Amino acid sequence: MRRIAFCFGFLLVAGSFVLVLAAPDAAGKSAGRAGSFTVSQHGKTVGTAIFNVTPTARGYSSTSVVRVAMQGLNYSLSKTETLLADNRLRHAQLSAAVNASAVNVIAVPDARQILINISANGHSSTTSLALHSGAVFLADFDPGALDTLLALGAASNNRDLWAIVPKGAGSEVAVELATYADEQGTLDGKPVTVHHLVATIGNAVTDLFSGPENQLLQAELPQKGFALVRKGFVLTPSAKPGAPPVQ
Repeated sequence: MRRIAFCFGFLLVAGSFVLVLAAPDAAGKSAGRAGSFTVSQHGKTVGTAIFNVTPTARGYSSTSVVRVAMQGLNYSLSKTETLLADNRLRHAQLSAAVNASAVNVIAVPDARQILINISANGHSSTTSLALHSGAVFLADFDPGALDTLLALGAASNNRDLWAIVPKGAGSEVAVELATYADEQGTLDGKPVTVHHLVATIGNAVTDLFSGPENQLLQAELPQKGFALVRKGFVLTPSAKPGAPPVQ
C-alpha cells in the first residue's frame, strides 16, 4: 500500500474520500477542461463537485463548485479563478463554508508579490506572499488545483512550484514533484499509460497519476483516507510503489 498524506487548505477530516472526475474535453487544454464529480466516503456518495476551465483572450477562466454533506462535515466551496495562457495565476476568489463557518478569500498577484485577503469568523487579514510564477491556489476538494499543478510542472520540468494555502492568514509552501516509473491503467475500458508523480507539498506527500495529456487521473492519500479518481479510470494494482526511473 502506498503511504501518502496531503496538506488541505481549510480542514483536515479523517475518513476515506473519493473524488471522481468526468472526462475532460478530448480537444485538450487549448479547448478548456470541464468535469462533474461525485465525492464519496467508503463508496457512499456524500457530495458533488463541478470544475470548468474555459479559454479567454489572455488565458483561462476557471470555476469550481463543491458540496459535501456528511456526519461531522458540511462543506461548500465556490471558486472563480483567472489564469494566464501558461497557467500562471492572475486572480482567485473563493467563498466557502465549513460547518456553517464562512470563509472568503481573494488572492491577487502584482509585479512583486501575491496579496491574499482572508475573512473568517468576523475577522479579516491581508498577507503578502512572495511572487512565484509556478504558484497554485490550493483549496480543499478542488481537482482543478491539482490539474493546474500538473500543467505547471510539465512546463517547468517540475521546478519552482508553490502552493498558496488559504488557511489561517494564508501561506505559501514549496512543492516538489518527483517523476516515478510509468504505470498502467484503463480509461473508459481502454489501456492507457499512466504517469506517476510524487508531490511533496510542504511536509505532506501525495501520489499523483496523470494521463498522456498531463490530465489528472488519480491522487491517493491513504494516511488521511482520501483518494481522487477520474470517472472511467482504473489504475492497475501494483505489489509495491513504483521505483524511480533509471537516470
